[in-house]
Amino acid sequence: MTETTSPSPFARLLATAGFVQAADQIALAALPVTAVLVLGAGPGLVGVLVAAQTAAWLLVSLPAGVIVDRLPRRTVLLAALTLSFAGALAALAAAALGQVALLGAAAFLSAAGTVTFVLVQIGLVPEIVAPADLPRANARIELMRAMASTAAPFLVGFLATRVSPLAGYPLAALLALAALLCAATLHFAARPTPATKPALFTAIAEGARFVVADPLLRAIGLCAVFWNFAFVALIAVFVPFALTRLGTDAAGAGLAQGINGLGMIAGAAVAPFVFARVQPRAVLLFGPVSSALGAVLMALSPSFGGLAMAALAFGLIGFGPMLWLVMQTSVRQIVTPPALMGRVTATIQVAIYGVRPLGALAGGGVAAMFGLDAALGLVAAAFAASALVSLASPLARLATMPHRAGAAGAL
Repeated sequence: MTETTSPSPFARLLATAGFVQAADQIALAALPVTAVLVLGAGPGLVGVLVAAQTAAWLLVSLPAGVIVDRLPRRTVLLAALTLSFAGALAALAAAALGQVALLGAAAFLSAAGTVTFVLVQIGLVPEIVAPADLPRANARIELMRAMASTAAPFLVGFLATRVSPLAGYPLAALLALAALLCAATLHFAARPTPATKPALFTAIAEGARFVVADPLLRAIGLCAVFWNFAFVALIAVFVPFALTRLGTDAAGAGLAQGINGLGMIAGAAVAPFVFARVQPRAVLLFGPVSSALGAVLMALSPSFGGLAMAALAFGLIGFGPMLWLVMQTSVRQIVTPPALMGRVTATIQVAIYGVRPLGALAGGGVAAMFGLDAALGLVAAAFAASALVSLASPLARLATMPHRAGAAGAL
């Protein structure tokens, strides 16, 4: 008689995260394709629909962080994944019926489920994984996300041309359902019920104050804000830069940008090997410094290397920051008290997603007023600011992982 062993809690969480990220990226890629090919939408309407979907990360994170910290995690997890599944089905129905407003609302709700799941997931990992194994565990989760974000546009495009323009949403719904079924096998230890529950805004403010007061979290947040500003500004100006300065076409520009995804995959894949051999501070410095170097290579690409140099720059901007992301997530999980994990993560997410529209506007505005070279200078300066924040902060002196925080904070 053979003895069978069930998957570990982390293996189940990893499978759930993989399905969630695949569903989210497929839905994100399917939205503009469906809007254009099924609803006949123009660029303006497509922009509004995509904004509705991505706005969930900005509008839902803070209240969801409070919910994650207050309610039973299994309840929140299952509710979030049910919302993602229902949103994908509603989006399919909206597109089939030609209901643009319903499609935007469905996209927002589905993304809101993903936002809430991520907040739960980040708090669960340190509870089921030993502190020394956190970087490896986070690397495996980020590898799933990087693979999904890289493959989704190609897969949705293939399905739209070979099967149906609506085919992306049934696939997203199927993946969301698989995530829900995986999550149903997860069981967590109950948390103590708080004696008092502050008002919503008071609870949100407590998470923000903790981020600002902790030197490591403050540095991580500032570094991420500058980096995301720079990256989105680069994305906003790269296509016109590639067409006018690199002498390529839209396909070539897309190929160069796609190398960013490959760099992310490579970074997540080698992260456990790297982390076992270098100190945390080396990784936390390499990420932003490699991005600044990538911006310099991008600026030099019209004179040296052309499109190949630009692709190399995107690869660096994917590889180094992915290592940084995995390491800083592990640091956040260690230094944040469990009772504040949802709100701390939400605070950093809102800062990141709040600055992204500013980066896009700044990149496009500078390019329009002063030219593409000035816009790339802005990108390089913002990436450099991200690196300087790390160099001037305790991140540059973090020779070993910090000690795990105790439980604290009101719910």
